[in-house]
Amino acid sequence: MVFQNITFKHTNTEVGNGMDAYTTEKLNTLLKYVSEDQEAKAEVEYEKIVAHRTGPVCRVEVNIWIEGELYRSENTQATFEAAVDVARDELDQEMRKAHKRRHSLLRRGGRKIKEMMRFGQ
Repeated sequence: MVFQNITFKHTNTEVGNGMDAYTTEKLNTLLKYVSEDQEAKAEVEYEKIVAHRTGPVCRVEVNIWIEGELYRSENTQATFEAAVDVARDELDQEMRKAHKRRHSLLRRGGRKIKEMMRFGQ
C-alpha cells in the first residue's frame, strides 16, 4: 500500500524530484497504521529559511490525515533529508500511540461485553 495523495509544496527552495521520492518512501513506512479501507492523505512542505546562512536552515512540515484525524510534524535541520527523517520518527511515535489507544479501547470493550454475557447482567 502506498500513499495516493501526497502534495508537495516548496517555499524559497528548489528541491528536486529525488527529494520528493525520498520523502514518499519514508512516509510509506507509516502506512502500517492504516487499514485498507481507510483513506490517507499527506501534505509535505519544504522551506529554506533565508534569514540564516548556517545551522538549521531546512524546514520540513508534514501533515497526514487518516479518516479525519490529523497527524502533524514540523522539523528544522541542516539538510532536508535529516529533517524528513526526524519528522517521520515523530509521526511514527504519534501514530503508534493513537493505534495502541484504539486497540486497547476495543479490547476493553470486548472484555466488558464478554463479562456481561457470562454473568447475565
